[in-house]
Amino acid sequence: MSNTFQRIDVAQWKRKIHCQIFKKAVQPHYCIAFELDVTNFTSYIKDMNCSFTFAFIYSVAKCANELDEFKCRFVGDDVVLYESVDTTFTYLDKDTELFKVVTVPMQESLGDYVRLARTTAENQKEYFPGPVRDDVFIFSALPWITFTNVSHTYFGDGEKAQPVFDWGKYSEKDGKVLLPFSVQVHHSFVDGIHIGRLATNLQNYLDALGR
Repeated sequence: MSNTFQRIDVAQWKRKIHCQIFKKAVQPHYCIAFELDVTNFTSYIKDMNCSFTFAFIYSVAKCANELDEFKCRFVGDDVVLYESVDTTFTYLDKDTELFKVVTVPMQESLGDYVRLARTTAENQKEYFPGPVRDDVFIFSALPWITFTNVSHTYFGDGEKAQPVFDWGKYSEKDGKVLLPFSVQVHHSFVDGIHIGRLATNLQNYLDALGR
């Protein structure tokens, strides 16, 4: 079930020119990678005995949902702003070592989301149950390696604007647990200043957990 949205009056929209320019780009998406301090977060989820993956997905989606720029999409000929955005993530089948694509709606609390995500992921049999919806954030983990840069498969549809979030293997340095993290966005909607706000809000949220 899709979330509700409002249509943006592009003629009066402050991003009208920026949107038009980047919508016509050969590659309108860009990706930025940086580190997050997950020291408090890893301690919190260990105490709560919950999945790092599902708890982290919830945390990122919660903070991204607080920024309108991350909830804008192209729908037909319209630019729309979704009221809320859900999650779609890759989940590895340990027996086959193939991933499946799982969609889970956002929940009011981290605990509720983690429980629903685990149940949904474990019970889903299909690898690709259908097209990825517009009203989702896309997540993929690379827990085997650290990274400083990530690229994604591009299918040639420049109007697909779902943000894509990746994270890798965390490391310890000077008593901190550091996680490589990347954000891919559509430049029609999201500039560097907005990724900066997400990074700040997300770091603050991760730091505050368990305090």
